[in-house]
Amino acid sequence: MKNIHFSTSSLELLSISPHDIPLALLLEADPSEEAIAKYLSDSQCFVAKFEEQVVAAVIINSNADQESEIFNVSVVPHLQGNGIGTLLLKFALNEIKRISDGKVVLGTGTFGYQLTYYQRLGFRIDTIFKDHFLNNYDDEIWENGIQHKDMLRLYIDLNEIAPFDIG
Repeated sequence: MKNIHFSTSSLELLSISPHDIPLALLLEADPSEEAIAKYLSDSQCFVAKFEEQVVAAVIINSNADQESEIFNVSVVPHLQGNGIGTLLLKFALNEIKRISDGKVVLGTGTFGYQLTYYQRLGFRIDTIFKDHFLNNYDDEIWENGIQHKDMLRLYIDLNEIAPFDIG
C-alpha cells in the first residue's frame, strides 16, 4: 500500500553485512528460509534505511564468470509502491557496475508485477526453467490465483547501459 506522505529522499542507501538484514524482510520476496540461508552469507547486501530501520534489501552474489546474480529484492509491505525497491535496485546495479562490467541475472516467475518491474529497468528474458518452483520449493507459490511453476532467467548487461540516475 502506497504511503502518500513518504519521500524516497529521506532514505539512506548503503551496503551492509548479511547478518544485519531482518529475515522477515527477505521472506517477503523468497518464502524459503533454507534458500535464503544458502545465498545470503556470501552475498553483497544493499539496503535502504528509513529512520534507522532497514526497509528494503537487494541481495546480489557475484561469481567467477563476471556475472552477478540477484537473489532477493524486498521492501517492507507498508512501504511498497513508493519507488524504494526501484531506487535501491538502481543503486545496487550502479555499485556492481563500479566493480565489474559483467552481466547481472535473476530468476522470477513467468507472470506478475515482478516481470514488468524488471523489464522496465532494462532486464531481458534469457531462459525458461520449466517446473523450477515445483521442484525447488516445498510449499506452492501462488499469485493472483495462479500457481508459479516455471522460472524466467532475466539479465541485464552492465556493459551496455549507462549508470542509473538515482537522484
